[in-house]
Amino acid sequence: MIKKFTITGLDCPNCAKSLETSLAKIKGVKSVKIEFLKQILTVESDNLNAVIPKVKKLTKSLEPNSNLTEIEDINNESLENKTCNITCESCNLDVKNESSKVEVDYKKNVKKYKKFKLDIQGLKCPNCAKALENELNKIENVKKVSINFVKNSLTFETDNYSTSYQKIVAITHNLEPQVSLKEATKTSAKKTFFIDISVLIFGIILGVCALFIPQPIWSSWVLYVLSALIIGYKTYIKAIKLLFKGIVNENLLVTISVIGATIVGDHMSHGGMGGHAEGLMVITLYTIGKIIEGLALNKSRNSIAELTNLKPDYAVLLVNEEEKRVAPQQVQIGDVIIVRAGERVAVDGIVIEGSATLDKQSLTGESLPSVVKEQNEILSGSIVLDGVLKIRTTQRYEGSTVSRILNLIENASDKKSKTETVISKVARYYTLAVMCLAVIVFGIEYLVLKDLSTAIYRGLIFLVVSCPCAFAISVPLTYFSGLGNASKKGILIKGSNYLDVCAKLNTIAFDKTGTLTTGKFEVEKIESLNKNLSEEDILYLSALGEQNSLHPLAKSIVEKNTKKLVKVSAVKEIAGEGVYFEYKTEKYFVGRKGKTDKQNTIVELFKGNTKLGIIYLKDAIKQTSKTLSKDLEALGVKSVLLSGDNNKIVSSVAKELNINDYYAELLPQDKFNYLEKIKQNKQTKLGFVGDGINDSPSLMLADVGISMGLNGSTASIEASNIVLVDDNPQKVVTAIKVSRYTRKIVWQNILLSAGIKVLFLTLGALGVTGMMWAVIADVGVTLLAILNSLRALKYKAK
Repeated sequence: MIKKFTITGLDCPNCAKSLETSLAKIKGVKSVKIEFLKQILTVESDNLNAVIPKVKKLTKSLEPNSNLTEIEDINNESLENKTCNITCESCNLDVKNESSKVEVDYKKNVKKYKKFKLDIQGLKCPNCAKALENELNKIENVKKVSINFVKNSLTFETDNYSTSYQKIVAITHNLEPQVSLKEATKTSAKKTFFIDISVLIFGIILGVCALFIPQPIWSSWVLYVLSALIIGYKTYIKAIKLLFKGIVNENLLVTISVIGATIVGDHMSHGGMGGHAEGLMVITLYTIGKIIEGLALNKSRNSIAELTNLKPDYAVLLVNEEEKRVAPQQVQIGDVIIVRAGERVAVDGIVIEGSATLDKQSLTGESLPSVVKEQNEILSGSIVLDGVLKIRTTQRYEGSTVSRILNLIENASDKKSKTETVISKVARYYTLAVMCLAVIVFGIEYLVLKDLSTAIYRGLIFLVVSCPCAFAISVPLTYFSGLGNASKKGILIKGSNYLDVCAKLNTIAFDKTGTLTTGKFEVEKIESLNKNLSEEDILYLSALGEQNSLHPLAKSIVEKNTKKLVKVSAVKEIAGEGVYFEYKTEKYFVGRKGKTDKQNTIVELFKGNTKLGIIYLKDAIKQTSKTLSKDLEALGVKSVLLSGDNNKIVSSVAKELNINDYYAELLPQDKFNYLEKIKQNKQTKLGFVGDGINDSPSLMLADVGISMGLNGSTASIEASNIVLVDDNPQKVVTAIKVSRYTRKIVWQNILLSAGIKVLFLTLGALGVTGMMWAVIADVGVTLLAILNSLRALKYKAK
């Protein structure tokens, strides 16, 4: 059994790794995983009831500022039959401009009343929020009730909090059974920041008193020790607790450095702040750096967290013309759901009634709203900006676009790049190695200088500069930012390992139908073989016979026709041949007779045995495919077209798309064999882009398989490493650009961190810089690396 928690208060990746190692040693625990950036703790055990209390206790012991909150599984029954009891006519109308804070005019507040705030969850209708707000304002001794629909908060003023709170909860539950209320608390990040700053300032004041106010030596030392303990208490406690668990990390390095700097300070001081000032400076600068580092890390986490806001909370299911609010997981294929303005589409489907403007930016990266109407496909995760839509679902929630996106985001960090994996493995032994090297530096310095204090001091500098935070945070953060950036653009990369390889691609093979073309045929030209019939007449007569057919070619002909169609008789459709029908007592046939034209896709029209005309159709090329080859060439990537169509059609498409290398009339096995041949060249990094079930072997064989997310088959999506949400092949170019940019930042951070550390290690060993600069170098490079990593999240590919 597996249980997940959100874990807050962890601002150090090495501390997270140490905690993970300690938790894994608990008896009964099969595995433990801490995802530092996403703040997720996963525990696997056969007896969770016995293990979880131990996990919570040990976590709080090793990381006192951490908080664990269980992530509850979605209860599929939780929303069923729980309907809103407020009469709200707007629920049956278009809801516009209601996504902002609902404001109501109130009487002036009496001074004795105090303001309180609650978190309100499960309220999905802005008009219901306003109606509930009005009802709550009728409670005796309660004033100025205000519901912020967007922020999910409820504020009110009262002179009797306990009684008022109970009444608010009771009325809310009665009117909105699915809504939950709880006391609002400040975010742990803000609360922790305030406490840390307050403690730090107090500790610094004591330190200043110890160093600059004339007093007896004993009182100076007392103030000094108190100052050092107060400023760095978190670091020391972590170091001691983890040491007893057999774990050595950067907290121990800093603790040793502070103690050592204090002891040898009198000998090494060059004046200024007193003999033992440098030890205090070490822990002060380090603590300030960790606080700033935590702020930067929270900023990145908040940016990344925006990606998971796609998840729909509910679906409005239409059953026997009655609306029922249910969990998305309860919606079946073929069900009808209703989506109103301000709501998020819960499940993929086809619009059967209504039209609306959609915000799809979180899915595809397109900032401009798009319009959908009847018979249009619609993706889950889209937000309806206006109008009301009835949608017949074509997927269950688990197979819908939004669910696939969330799953890919959730699991992307499991598949790490080689760079990330190496950093992770090295970090396990890094601290012990640094301590050993520090001893070696001490030994060399002592042998050369014959000065014990100087040797110890320079060995301590080595410890401080070598703290691994810059590597441990910046590398995974950069990859996660890159994956998040791509996701916001509608490019789902299933792991940083694939992002790494994508950056190295130099050859990409494309399937044709459904990938570079729409997969939907359009009428190219019409040829009339009867001088009494125009091209429009040929099209109209053909559309009469095809109007009820489900064949793709039939649908294209009917869509091209502009005249009003009438009912025909004696309709008989024969699979693989065409449609027989009667119109004005004459017998017609539309389809194909005799030999098939292998060079063109055609539909023929006959009256009796006389051929009246021919309609030529072609698979339309996507507009987004037009400049693809040229854009890839600019990146140094070669394009190849592989297709099962005949040579003439493939040649025509390749020419239009400026692709020089193309191969036609290929079976799936032929494509696979061709890609195998290309891969024999070890210098080639191969990508393959496809959408069909028959493309799955090729997608798996390529270094990076890229599939279409909208019309692609389930098999191709599963087999691929990258999914293009909206089937836009141009995003292959974007994926490569984002990948290359991310990889560039990863190496910038590695080289920057390593370079600065080597520089200050050298300067420290030579005695050019002291302990203070060692701390500044360590903290500074970590902050620079974090800020640089965030550029991968904000990068906009031109």
